[in-house]
Amino acid sequence: MFEKNLSNPILSGARGESLISTHAVLRNTYFLLSLTLLWSAGIAWFALQANLPAPGFILSLVGIIGLYFLTYKLRNSAWGIVSIFGFTGFIGYTMGPFLNAFLHTYVNGGSLIISALGGTGLIFFALSGYVLTTRKDFNFMRGFLFVGLIIAIVAMLLAFFIKIPGLQLAISAALVLLFSGFILYDTSRIINNGERNYILATIALYLDIVNLFQNLLILLGGISGNRN
Repeated sequence: MFEKNLSNPILSGARGESLISTHAVLRNTYFLLSLTLLWSAGIAWFALQANLPAPGFILSLVGIIGLYFLTYKLRNSAWGIVSIFGFTGFIGYTMGPFLNAFLHTYVNGGSLIISALGGTGLIFFALSGYVLTTRKDFNFMRGFLFVGLIIAIVAMLLAFFIKIPGLQLAISAALVLLFSGFILYDTSRIINNGERNYILATIALYLDIVNLFQNLLILLGGISGNRN
């Protein structure tokens, strides 16, 4: 079961209580993160096997943003748990058609997906482990990461309207580095009392992992994939 998240862990300089709260948030976050990743992967597998159609850009955008803000609103109640599974399940559904298209595009698509999964796991555990071990504060990266994200979004819009050879691969490579940085930043926020709500902490790390996987897969496909 999830442990109660303390809304104000530092009271009158009670360092011990703060540490207990940090450990509780970490424990709850990684437990919920594991469940949501498994749930999302299961939905993606079902969508892939059933050959379900992609929801389209507009519906995907509305669904993801809407479910995100619903989860944010419900973050301090038990309904927040239900909402986060709705949010991650919907993203899993959108991943199914993406993976299906990838498998039909590349002869070695299956092995590339496995490689991307392995690479994502390795990067996540290495970076999270580094922060958990050193307890280093990466809050200084905040401005750089969010500016980088805005630039990447603009570049993706440019790549959508203007077909420039190699631009998509360059964007994916930049996003792999960017979301690796977000893993350091978001893990550090939990360790250093920047995030006290495990539902929001889970969403942050979940999005880091999914975006890292997706862009690493695109990068691997462009570099070593054999097209059909």
